[in-house]
Amino acid sequence: MKIKKITANGNEIAIVSSDEILISDVQSALDFMMSVNYETGSHSIVINKEAITPDFFVLSTRLAGEILQKFITYQFKFAIVGDFSGYTSKPLKDFIYESNKGRDIFFLSSEEDAIEKLGRV
Repeated sequence: MKIKKITANGNEIAIVSSDEILISDVQSALDFMMSVNYETGSHSIVINKEAITPDFFVLSTRLAGEILQKFITYQFKFAIVGDFSGYTSKPLKDFIYESNKGRDIFFLSSEEDAIEKLGRV
């Protein structure tokens, strides 16, 4: 796991990249949040899609809802970066669309988009 910290519009943002899965369940998501916060002091996190278990993107597992609820409960802003065009599930596409309209959770195609979005909230 590589973490770099940047500031955008006065907001501290932690950018995390990993080739390994870092978030596989609710507990690992909590551990991840607290580790990133401890190392960077940031409550805004960008992570690459590959660092999250594929089960997250299967809404019937309820994993996405449970994990993202923790981010909201602990007042973290969270952006997942990657190519989401390969997912054909209409509920997932709707979930991504609705999340992107909010202020806390984002699914974006590039790190630059994520920094811009998190820098504004």
